[in-house]
Amino acid sequence: MADGIVRNLDIKSKEIAEIAGVSRSTVSRVINNYPNVPAKTREKVMRVIEQYNYFPNISAQILAGKKTKTIGLFFIDQSHFSEDPSANLLITGIIENASILGYNVLAYIIRDLSTNESIKNVKEVFYQERIAGGIFMGAENHEPIVEELIAGGFIVGILDQVLPGRNEPNRIVYNLDNEAAAMQAVDYLVSLNHKKIGIINSMMKKASANFKFKGFINRMQHHGLEVKNHWIMHGQYESGGYEAMTTLLKSSSELPTAIFAANDSIAFGTIRAINDYHLKVPDDISVIGINDQKLSAYYKPALTTFRSNFKEFISGITKSVIEAIEDGVKNESIKVTLDMELVERESCRRVES
Repeated sequence: MADGIVRNLDIKSKEIAEIAGVSRSTVSRVINNYPNVPAKTREKVMRVIEQYNYFPNISAQILAGKKTKTIGLFFIDQSHFSEDPSANLLITGIIENASILGYNVLAYIIRDLSTNESIKNVKEVFYQERIAGGIFMGAENHEPIVEELIAGGFIVGILDQVLPGRNEPNRIVYNLDNEAAAMQAVDYLVSLNHKKIGIINSMMKKASANFKFKGFINRMQHHGLEVKNHWIMHGQYESGGYEAMTTLLKSSSELPTAIFAANDSIAFGTIRAINDYHLKVPDDISVIGINDQKLSAYYKPALTTFRSNFKEFISGITKSVIEAIEDGVKNESIKVTLDMELVERESCRRVES
């Protein structure tokens, strides 16, 4: 149960009609949004539908007792995900790995998961049994609809989530060790004699952003380095990195000697802003990223970054979700965190004392 809502896949339109005190045809007209239903009747039926979390079951199209071999992929993003090559790799990777295991993928791009319409659309996909399980990307660390679906017993995979104490067996979580990577990034820059280090992070409502910031602050304090407020910036994708760095370059008389970017796309935007300001990377400002996109090795200068095992990350969550569908869930949730390794290239240099 979540927020007083009960998952009830067995209730039929007949029961909805009886509870609402109307005919089955009236329920059908309400569901299909026919105009010839009085407002009060429509409201009464909808109230019962919402109370019992009822969605018209399309599984009659599937042979009785046979699970649909389809999973849902829900990408939540208020911006344009195509700006980030990593997002595209994740999406295509999940589709490819599911296909290898004999499953189809229904992909959904959701701009705003806080609207009633978006929530209804996501719930319909699960409750109508169009999919046997779902994977969420880009969700906030605590996303109410995700938690409701897990509480309802659905198999849900999540990329990037840390909620201590949430160990439901149908919760499958895969993370990268972003905190350790951020700590290592600061240590690496300090080893190059950098003392003035800034950060351009992504949205703090995401678990990964929180852990990157936590790791960054941890090591800055460990090394006794000052964290200047105006050197703590935020942005999304390449355009966000460019905007954040441009703002700093125009507004601050004192600049950091190095920037830790929350991902490679942000790092690319940071470098472009520095170039446009007639400074050079790494001569004037060093830049380090996370993710090791394919372009990172060929960028000018080649980007120092952290490499994650994307193949294991993608195949792992896809396989775990499908195994839970096929074999049933285990006793506890599946939580996997993968390490990242530093890849030294050309975008960071030693600062001379």
